[in-house]
Amino acid sequence: MKITNLFLIALKALRRNKLRALLTMLGIIIGVAAVIAMVAIGQGSKKSIQDQLSSMGSNMITIRPNSNVAAGARLDFSSVQTLTLADVELLKKESKYLNAISPAVSSRGQAINGSLNWPTSMQGVDIDYLKIRNWQLKDGAVFRESDIHSANKVCLIGQTVADNIFPYGADPIGQIIRFNKIPFRIIGVLESKGENAFGQDQDDIIISPYSTVQKRITNSIYLQNIYASTADESQTQLATDEIEQIMRAAHKLKTKDEDDFSVRTQAELINTYSSTSQLLTVLLTAIAGISLLIGGIGIMNIMYVSVTERTKEIGLRMSIGATGKDILLQFLVEAILISLTGGLIGIGLGVVASELIQSLLHWPTLISESSVIFSFLVCAITGIFFGYYPALKASRLDPIEALHFE
Repeated sequence: MKITNLFLIALKALRRNKLRALLTMLGIIIGVAAVIAMVAIGQGSKKSIQDQLSSMGSNMITIRPNSNVAAGARLDFSSVQTLTLADVELLKKESKYLNAISPAVSSRGQAINGSLNWPTSMQGVDIDYLKIRNWQLKDGAVFRESDIHSANKVCLIGQTVADNIFPYGADPIGQIIRFNKIPFRIIGVLESKGENAFGQDQDDIIISPYSTVQKRITNSIYLQNIYASTADESQTQLATDEIEQIMRAAHKLKTKDEDDFSVRTQAELINTYSSTSQLLTVLLTAIAGISLLIGGIGIMNIMYVSVTERTKEIGLRMSIGATGKDILLQFLVEAILISLTGGLIGIGLGVVASELIQSLLHWPTLISESSVIFSFLVCAITGIFFGYYPALKASRLDPIEALHFE
């Protein structure tokens, strides 16, 4: 029997029981839509995390003091003092892979402009810090080497700070603000970066020369971080290994000694969060896939009912020359048609649901072609798998018994 005739017979059978066919498709429709929406949420979250971490500087390397175990308790890295400006100078001198290095010290406090104030943090850094972070200026200029050498009280402010202590569009450039009672002259406003992957507002910051913060704010010779970057992302691992060798030698650590510093890269963070996001995507997809399984069972159930209802029809077809193979293909095509039709409707609903999730809930979504193709293939396999056994049962019916079936 021609395949076109098989499809026509299947369509006639489905049209005779439209409501039953629709209810049978419902499990497939919900399953496919759920799979596409869940994968879109997972992929969107993964891309959002990658973009946010990359916006912090995709080649950035962070060196921190390593917390030591003391009296059974692990100290916070900010309270450990192992990094100094000598480490920065040594890295600048001996490193082959780093193209930008900046010491960093920070302090929390109130930024005050007249009667307005805002709780924020001040970051003391070198000129290279903006290059490392891929951060541009919205207005004004960056402080100079002379500002660092003289520990001048100049600063750059983030957009959040500017909005809160300079309302109504006032120009901050050249204005004097106080941070922990110390006056600073604003020489630049940073471009807005928004929240990072950890939900922190990157624009809620004041940046000043590290020498100024050390002498005027923290009154300490120790650094809280050293930021660095490579010219190319492919050199990050080489730079990390090099940093560890230089720092261990500088701190006179023996072979068995634990590092008193830690080196972290953006690539590590991206891989960690991407792995977590991928695991979540797999979990959500597996849960959504249960609907596909239920839909497949529904197809098998309804095909058994259809075979029972049409036993006499099967007997009549066999009596006029239809073979067991013809009957098998007839019911198998019907099952596949139900599955694929439900799959196509499910794909459409999944795409619409993903768009609605992004527009209404503001969750990042990303519909991938692979998830659509995979869902469609699963629908075809589901139709074949769950429709085969009822179709096989129909093909093995005895024509004489089928004609006498009541």
